[in-house]
Amino acid sequence: MGGKATKNEGKYLYAVIPVAENPSYGNIGIDGETVYLIADNQVAAVVSNFSNGKIRPERRHIAAHQAVLKRLMVEETPLPISFGVIAEGAKEIHRILSLNRKSFAEQLHRVHGKVEMGLRVAWDVPNIFEYLVNTHAEIRAARDQFLGKSRVPTQEDKIEVGRLFDRVLQEDREEHTDRVEEILSSACSEIKRNVPRTERDVMNLACLVKREAVDKDFETAIFEAARVFDNNFIFDFNGPWAPHNFVDVELRF
Repeated sequence: MGGKATKNEGKYLYAVIPVAENPSYGNIGIDGETVYLIADNQVAAVVSNFSNGKIRPERRHIAAHQAVLKRLMVEETPLPISFGVIAEGAKEIHRILSLNRKSFAEQLHRVHGKVEMGLRVAWDVPNIFEYLVNTHAEIRAARDQFLGKSRVPTQEDKIEVGRLFDRVLQEDREEHTDRVEEILSSACSEIKRNVPRTERDVMNLACLVKREAVDKDFETAIFEAARVFDNNFIFDFNGPWAPHNFVDVELRF
C-alpha cells in the first residue's frame, strides 16, 4: 500500500484541518492508501496518494472517503472536501493551501469544537393530499368544487387544485419549520434549511452543534420539539457528521 509522497503522484483530498503534530491515520484511504498531512503554516490538507487519474463514485470509494472524515472527527472538526477532488501533486496542494489560507482559517475557527447533526421531520400519514384535505377547509372546499362527483373535472380544474395543494403544503412546512427552529435555536450554533427530499418531508435541517451539547442540550431540544406535534409526524435525527452544510470549500487552484 502507498506511503507518503512519490514524485508526480496525484493527491486525493479529503479535508482541511489545523496543523497537527505527528498524526497517525493509517492505511484507511481510498484503495487502502496511507492518509497523511501536507501542511502550509497553520493549516493542512488531509490526503492520500492517487495515481489512477479520475476516480469513479463507487460505493467502496465513497465509503473510504467518509471513513477518513469520521476518523478526523475523533480529534478535530475538519473542513470536509467533496468526493472526487484530486490534485496533481504536493506542489499543487501547497498552492491550494496558500491561496485559500484566510478562508480556511476563518472557517476552521467557526466550526471548531462543533459537529453537524441532521433532523428530518416527515408526515407519517397514508396519503398526504387526503391529510391536507382533512386539516384545511380551503383545500377541502376546492376538492369538493372542482373534483366532486357532480361533474367531470377538467385539466384546468386539476391544475388549480394542484396549485392550491402545493401552496398549502409549503405554508405548512414553513410554519412547522419555524416552530422547530425556535425550540432548537438555544441548542444550536447555526441551523440551515435544506430542500425537503420528498413530498412527505416537512423539513430537512442541518444543525451545527457544540460537541458537548449533542447528548444533552440538542437531544433534549429535539424531544421538546417533537412533543409539539401529534402522531401524524415523525422525527428522525442523525449524526454527528463533519460540517458539510456549514463550510464553503471552493478550492482555488
